[in-house]
Amino acid sequence: PEEQESIVLVLNKPRGVLCTNSDPHGGQTVFDLVPPEWSRGRLFCAGRLDKDSEGLLILTNDGDLANRLMHPSNLVTKRYHVSLKQPYPRGKLFRLMRGVTVEGEKLKVEKAVFAGDKNKDESTELDLAMHHGKKREIRRLFQALHFDVKKLKRYQVGRYSIKGMPKGAGIALTSREIALLFKADTDL
Repeated sequence: PEEQESIVLVLNKPRGVLCTNSDPHGGQTVFDLVPPEWSRGRLFCAGRLDKDSEGLLILTNDGDLANRLMHPSNLVTKRYHVSLKQPYPRGKLFRLMRGVTVEGEKLKVEKAVFAGDKNKDESTELDLAMHHGKKREIRRLFQALHFDVKKLKRYQVGRYSIKGMPKGAGIALTSREIALLFKADTDL
């Protein structure tokens, strides 16, 4: 069989859309958002976002690339903007990085700062960075600390950011942009 060309798409996933190839309940999936010229390829999600989360999602037909992105040993940094229902105190930011053990699983982020004015005493807007990302890890971490996540958006992987990309839009990445996904985030 001829070698299939490697496709790597970035989508800005809206909230309420599922990371699955088919939803038995007839809901919208990320594959409904794929631009028609790519929809014939056998694409899958390299790392998921839950239904209530939004932002940067990578769809690819390249299994090796997906494994490199998702494998914890590669320390690919993912950055998130989190909006909370209650203001989070600055004095407790260290707890997000030290982590919390929930049902025997350690949940933590590599970096946590306030978005916007970093000198405030408390804020509902946080900027987080993490390398791994277990299922619903950020939501579960805040829940364990008695804070409710109102909105969660992944906006950057490695050095590649979707700032300014419209919700629901999808674009194919160039090899240079793909390389950015694996570049260390020097702000960490």
